[in-house]
Amino acid sequence: MTSLREHAEDYLAMRRNLGFTLEGHGRTLMDFVRYLEEVGATTVTTDLAVAWATRTAPGANPARWNARITVARIFARHLHALDPATEIPPADLMPLHYRRISPHLFTPDEIAALMAAAASLRHPLRALNYTTLIGLLAVTGMRVGEACGLDRTDLDWDAGVLTVRAGKLGKAREVPVHPSTVQALRGYDQRRDGLQPMAATPAFFVNARGGRLAARRVPVTFARLRDAAGIRPAAGGRKPRIHDLRHTFCLATMLDWYRTGADVQAQLPLLSTYLGHIDPVSTYWYLQAAPELLTLAAGRLDAFLGDLP
Repeated sequence: MTSLREHAEDYLAMRRNLGFTLEGHGRTLMDFVRYLEEVGATTVTTDLAVAWATRTAPGANPARWNARITVARIFARHLHALDPATEIPPADLMPLHYRRISPHLFTPDEIAALMAAAASLRHPLRALNYTTLIGLLAVTGMRVGEACGLDRTDLDWDAGVLTVRAGKLGKAREVPVHPSTVQALRGYDQRRDGLQPMAATPAFFVNARGGRLAARRVPVTFARLRDAAGIRPAAGGRKPRIHDLRHTFCLATMLDWYRTGADVQAQLPLLSTYLGHIDPVSTYWYLQAAPELLTLAAGRLDAFLGDLP
């Protein structure tokens, strides 16, 4: 008889073969399986799924219960085809959802202040890493993991193109960059080897120990740089994150399109591809993230309607 753990492992393997990474989803599902094992369950029931989903730290956002029971529900749907005794938790059982908070939009002065704070880091290679990394994220909108995942062979200096292999869902893409960005990256490439000549990795961004710069550690250092730069959240907002550099790039690009009269609807799919979004829906969200963008969009709509008979 196949155990719940084996069913879960087979399910995750099947989804990953289809291109899904399922890192967080996989950890959450295996936590659910451990709970089922602890209570001696042989299949999924709605009561067990609810009991596990609500086992969060005191004060946790109830919306997290919805996220957890969604993982249990998706697995239960898969398991039901193999074991009809499986109960599938109703979709409306925990309808609470996270409210997507508007990103912090960095000004050019704030980005300059971040890079200045990075340049003042004590270790010269760390200073070089973070000034270059922040600048790269600001002008390309890449994800932190994608930038840290770059290898030296992923840069085509002559064509001015970066090949992102560590994209979301494992999808690779090419990112063209401005000649000034190529020049900055080339400067980093030359200085990095002088500061860390014994690097044992093909990575483009190398840490002080000679390994790849770890993406999971970047947000901690960025938070220190943000505070050192004196960047504060807007009223009612959260503290600016390094991922907000991606939001800033996207919104700045769209604002520029509106101001120059470009066909934004035609350009959005191109921006989605450039950013590595799964579909344009993810990019459309940015339309509501900045009041200035909404104002420009509304102004264009008014002009269009005014031309109608």
